[in-house]
Amino acid sequence: MIGFPLGAATTLAGLAGDPHPRLAELRAHEPVSWLPELNGWLVTRRDLALDVMRDAETFTVDDPRFSTARIVGPSMLSLDGAEHTRHREPFTAPFRPREVRDGYAGFIESETHRLVTALEPAGAAELRRAFAGPLAVAVVTEALGLVGTGTDTVLSWYDAIVRSVSDLTEGRAAGTAGPQAYARLRQAVEATVAEGAESSLLACAADRLAPAEVASNAAVLMFGGIETTEAMITNALLHLLRHPDQRALVQADFALLDGAIEESLRLEPGAAVVDRYATRDTTLGQATIYRGDLVTVSLTGANRDPALFPDPDRFDVRRANARLHLAFAHGPHYCLAAHLARLETRVALRHLLDRLPALRLDPDHPTAPRGLVFRKPSTLHVLWG
Repeated sequence: MIGFPLGAATTLAGLAGDPHPRLAELRAHEPVSWLPELNGWLVTRRDLALDVMRDAETFTVDDPRFSTARIVGPSMLSLDGAEHTRHREPFTAPFRPREVRDGYAGFIESETHRLVTALEPAGAAELRRAFAGPLAVAVVTEALGLVGTGTDTVLSWYDAIVRSVSDLTEGRAAGTAGPQAYARLRQAVEATVAEGAESSLLACAADRLAPAEVASNAAVLMFGGIETTEAMITNALLHLLRHPDQRALVQADFALLDGAIEESLRLEPGAAVVDRYATRDTTLGQATIYRGDLVTVSLTGANRDPALFPDPDRFDVRRANARLHLAFAHGPHYCLAAHLARLETRVALRHLLDRLPALRLDPDHPTAPRGLVFRKPSTLHVLWG
């Protein structure tokens, strides 16, 4: 593809490390750019990103190459139009704001309290795996109502599925671990549906979806619920600990905590990109896109667009429009459980900042978000006391 020198010089390894300088260059000069390493287009400007995500008829997820569907089969994540609606609607009601608050706030408070209480005497911890991950897994397990499974089992399934999806997205063979983990998840879903508990989200969905469809959507909910929330908690905590002035503002006025969460989502969305496939020849910005082309939207790039966010690389818990970020995507595939993820992150951070006031990064274990598709620190070592 001729005419995209910045795209030609952009590597996937660079985007997985610190992508922000290159994304800023692309956004300014090649906002829709052809990346040979991606074998597709990368969209980095916010208005163009919205155009792609809003237009499911032109830019679809329903393509055999879509990585998640290759592991778990068709689901609300990999379908568009009437089929997308049919798969998504049975799961919508429990994730509305009031239902999230009434259904999950007490459990989240209790689980967060339990985790922090267990950690508190040690004076040090790696909070991604000792806190953020277990909390996210516990809430997803509670939400799905899976029978015969514990958090460790669900986390092992999730790890294997995420690894397989990431491998496919990055052009590598996925191996067998992801499909095997999904097969075990599907067995647990089928057992849950067979038990038929009226309060089970999965059993209710089984009234409207086939067993395989309930299982694939359960995998998507598990995948999104754990990945999104673990990343949200870990990234937000890292931002606050790296910026003592902003943390001080939050600790002086916890009403600013929501602003800190939204600003962290803007700067480092846990899901860095979303993939679409062109259904017809079309023009996007100055680029001519052909039917079948991969069109990858960089949520990370769009979220730092200076056209909407002045001084876009600055972490500012008082930023008035931070909630206009695209961390949960947009359009028909807006994250179903966004309200639940926000509630978990709010409760988690409030407990940590309130009960561990001397919380600080461990200088012997420096860290930073990494990842081409999913971005968060691999570890978050902290000290307190």
